[in-house]
Amino acid sequence: MWVKWLVSIGSLSTILFGVWHFFVPALWHWYQYFDEQATELVIAVRAINIFFSLSLVLFGLLNLLIVVSGRANRFAVLVVLALTSLLWLCRVAMQVLAPQGSMAPSLQYGMLAAFTLIFCCYLVSFFIVLLTKV
Repeated sequence: MWVKWLVSIGSLSTILFGVWHFFVPALWHWYQYFDEQATELVIAVRAINIFFSLSLVLFGLLNLLIVVSGRANRFAVLVVLALTSLLWLCRVAMQVLAPQGSMAPSLQYGMLAAFTLIFCCYLVSFFIVLLTKV
């Protein structure tokens, strides 16, 4: 029961971050910082952002389908939770080592708190599944 709740929270948060990130370039005016002649750089940044955003949405949906549906075997659940935990651990580490949002401490530490919460949702779920005998 706890696993489904934690994964649902983590997955919905992951999906929302992914959807939100589709709009980040326009909201933060990313492309105004590029030279007008750097069209290939703009295309590359746009492609990376779309790939990243879509990956977050798909990871969130994957977790909901595999873990919350209860139709997958234990091994598949552990693999998906381990990989998603690793993904969010990397994001937490990046926020600690090279923080984003440093122009506003509330944004910087709010992002760190959100990333840490999502990471913990997946990690705790992983250990619950790992240590529970079914």
